[in-house]
Amino acid sequence: MRDVRENSRIRRTPYTTQRNRRGVKWQNEDQIHITVWRDEKPPDRASGRSRQDRSRGRWFRVTIPHGANYDKAWLVSSIQSHCSVPFTPVDFHCVKNRARFFVEDDRTASALKDVSYKICDENNRKISIIVSPSGVPFSIKHKLKPEQMEDLKVTMTKRYDVGQKALDLQELRFDPDLVGCNVDIILNRRSCMAATLQIIEKNFPELLSLNLHSNKLYHLDGLSDIIDKAPNVKILNLSRNELKSTCELAKLKALKLEELWLEGNPLCSTFPDKSAYISAIRDCFPKLLRLDGQELSSPIIADIGVPELVKHCQENCKGSDDIKSVVLEFLRQYYSIYDNGNRQGLLGAYHDEACFSLTVPFNSEDPDSSSLCEYFKESRNLKMIKDPYLRRKLLKHTKCDIVETLRMLPKTQHDLSSFLVDMWFQTERMLCFSINGVFKEMEGKYQDSVLAFTRTFIATPGSNSNLCIVNDELFVRDASSKETQRAFSIPKTTLCSNSTPILSQEQQEMVQAFSTQSGMKLDWSQKCLQDNEWNYTRAGQIFTLLQAEGKIPEEAFQRIP
Repeated sequence: MRDVRENSRIRRTPYTTQRNRRGVKWQNEDQIHITVWRDEKPPDRASGRSRQDRSRGRWFRVTIPHGANYDKAWLVSSIQSHCSVPFTPVDFHCVKNRARFFVEDDRTASALKDVSYKICDENNRKISIIVSPSGVPFSIKHKLKPEQMEDLKVTMTKRYDVGQKALDLQELRFDPDLVGCNVDIILNRRSCMAATLQIIEKNFPELLSLNLHSNKLYHLDGLSDIIDKAPNVKILNLSRNELKSTCELAKLKALKLEELWLEGNPLCSTFPDKSAYISAIRDCFPKLLRLDGQELSSPIIADIGVPELVKHCQENCKGSDDIKSVVLEFLRQYYSIYDNGNRQGLLGAYHDEACFSLTVPFNSEDPDSSSLCEYFKESRNLKMIKDPYLRRKLLKHTKCDIVETLRMLPKTQHDLSSFLVDMWFQTERMLCFSINGVFKEMEGKYQDSVLAFTRTFIATPGSNSNLCIVNDELFVRDASSKETQRAFSIPKTTLCSNSTPILSQEQQEMVQAFSTQSGMKLDWSQKCLQDNEWNYTRAGQIFTLLQAEGKIPEEAFQRIP
């Protein structure tokens, strides 16, 4: 009987020829399989370990698609509450829009796999959890030894100001005490940052100010744990590091920061102007009072109490005028940033989980020969796109993905005077409005070609009662000959409210001087300056160009008696 069993086993596994066989595990997205090929002889009890012991030391990576969109504390606690095995996530971090952490042993990995699609977010979307085998996490492999932790603790204690509750970790790697002990602390490594935060939690839990100046920080995944370790931090210095995007700052937005230093980071040069920079940073930290040592003024995006205005709008006509002013001012500032070239400053205008889609008319001709060629690649027409994966990919989620997509589109100049604005739905918590108009491309093969667009925004009150876009739908098409002819000529109306705006003394003097020099009436001169953001030189250049092309109507000029 023994020979029969052996021969049968060999027939089922013809490639199994060695006597010493070992356990092999393989995995796919649906389940974890563990196959064990045993020797003919039972394992030696003296040298063997229990199955549970053998499972220790095997690491698994847990990935949550779109996990970066959720609050870390909520996500981890939700998974832990549904998991049948208690666990501690190791090395939690985000890669693009995915959240990741590591766990040790097969039993925990299998239990986490069972949690997949059992958790729903606030929009009732089920959350997927993918578990896959992994090597030892970097933070564990390079974990500091006890004597190194003690040396780091002594160094940090010397740098702590008890009276101010301030910890100065500027250029920590080059601290003489650490260098003398041959301890290399690189805070961009999650193992080093984890050790630092562990010491902060045990020794400086009431920390109010943290200085991380010049530590070559490229990302803030490790630092995000400070929200749990030292939640009272109000002042944070991240200047002279290597942060490239405000998406990194979003990982710390649970901190109620009042003062932040970012100068010297690459992200500071991604904004068209200072106001766009302030707006994007304040979107992460709405209670911020000082940025890079300077007191902050009001945010740039229409700082008006939207809910109250909308409610008032339903009661009388004046409320309607107020809402119109909010929407038009929002559009003026939005397209001012959009046309500047670097659209990074638009981050402050979008909700964290906003959606964006772009569509162009179906064209049977070669897309490469069309002036819309740069828009075809992002076009999402459900009638034409049958692949569900592609449909999901073309629908942009999160403000970071949206702004990144907008940055890839051609540089433009919108004709604000061509805008037709319609606000078609409103409640106390939401505004829906559409814009029709024209723009021209400013570079590339189709430079100066005029295109038409329709854009629909759905916005809610954001931080500090600002308008915050939650849905953005853009439709781009070729402009008609009539639209092309009228494009960028000074019209009788412009993007401002019907009520006469209050001008400063300087602006009034600019209008008077421009009217005298151009010969246009005061109201036309004022509109020309407003359309060019009160840049007198630029307004003069546009006026000269349009006058040479005969695009300024006769009624714009003053009659000479």
